[in-house]
Amino acid sequence: MTAGRMVALRWTVPEPRLIRGKVERPLLNREARLTLNAAQTERVKRDGSLDSVQADLDRVYAQVEARTPRDIRFLSAGGSWIGEARTGWAVDRAASAKAVLAALKDGAASIPLSITLIAPARSVRWAAARSLQHLGSGDSEFTGSPDFRVHNIRVGAARVHGAWIEPGATFSFNALVGPISAATGFQPGYVVTGDTLSTEDGGGICQVSTTVFRAALRAGLPITERHAHSYQVAYYGDPGLDATVYAPAKDLRWRNDTAAPVLVQAAWTVDSERLTVSVFGRSDGRRVQIAEPVITQRQPAPDPTFVADRTLEKGGARRIDMPAAGLRARVKRTVTFPDGRQRTDTVDSRYRAWGGVFAVPPGDDRLR
Repeated sequence: MTAGRMVALRWTVPEPRLIRGKVERPLLNREARLTLNAAQTERVKRDGSLDSVQADLDRVYAQVEARTPRDIRFLSAGGSWIGEARTGWAVDRAASAKAVLAALKDGAASIPLSITLIAPARSVRWAAARSLQHLGSGDSEFTGSPDFRVHNIRVGAARVHGAWIEPGATFSFNALVGPISAATGFQPGYVVTGDTLSTEDGGGICQVSTTVFRAALRAGLPITERHAHSYQVAYYGDPGLDATVYAPAKDLRWRNDTAAPVLVQAAWTVDSERLTVSVFGRSDGRRVQIAEPVITQRQPAPDPTFVADRTLEKGGARRIDMPAAGLRARVKRTVTFPDGRQRTDTVDSRYRAWGGVFAVPPGDDRLR
């Protein structure tokens, strides 16, 4: 009786990439292992049929076809952006069956599979035809954020990642992220309530809206709705470049005034505690200049407020939010188009003085 053996099912397919506006088609070489026992090998040779190994083949085919199409995404590499989409794979069963049968009967150790490519809706070639490229990026740091805040930043960033905004359409942060609650994956965290902090699901989501705002601002896209935080938040650095959201009253909205779809991508690294949002589309040659914030009407920070925390022992205290001076900030943006036209707009922010917040044990005199 013929001994059992292992054979390699192999396929080679192109995987297009967009590099500096040109489509390249490097090849991917892949393989999957098929293990046959002695009885299966003998039956294939005797009957000239794959019936005895079909179930094993189908499992391999299912693994191959688990790869589904994915629209183009851009990766930063070596100081430039590379566009990569993902084609889906479907096994041509009739052609592959002939190759498998012939190889098993001849005792071959390697069998070529026939693969049909399934292009994504927005492929590399589609992006190249529309001259899509990097338009601008925004970033922010969340150094020192508690675990709940990091979690909510990652959930919110994932909701905006991969969004496409068609020409003339408006990006709405609230519409894209959807309801913010424990049921939709967010954790409770601190939010501003009056003169202190309270706990609500989604605390920290404004890190995402702020970073999206910075990306759209630097890409020269028209900002149609933006709200400053009520006080300066230490995570966001220089004043005037933050964007708070609170559905349905406060949203972040901007319009795609270019001639092609705009892609929004988000990337975060927990180790460096940094969030980056980038936008890609067809450049019309506009140049963007953002001036330094002009600061007026400074006010000193008042005394802190206190909230109860049952995890603290008597006499203990833990700072949960930093104090900040009150002020007004104005940021001027100038967008210059190739024909010499200019569009100038300003981002105005008014921050009230904020004393910061400490957590103390329940019953602490400072809560009164």
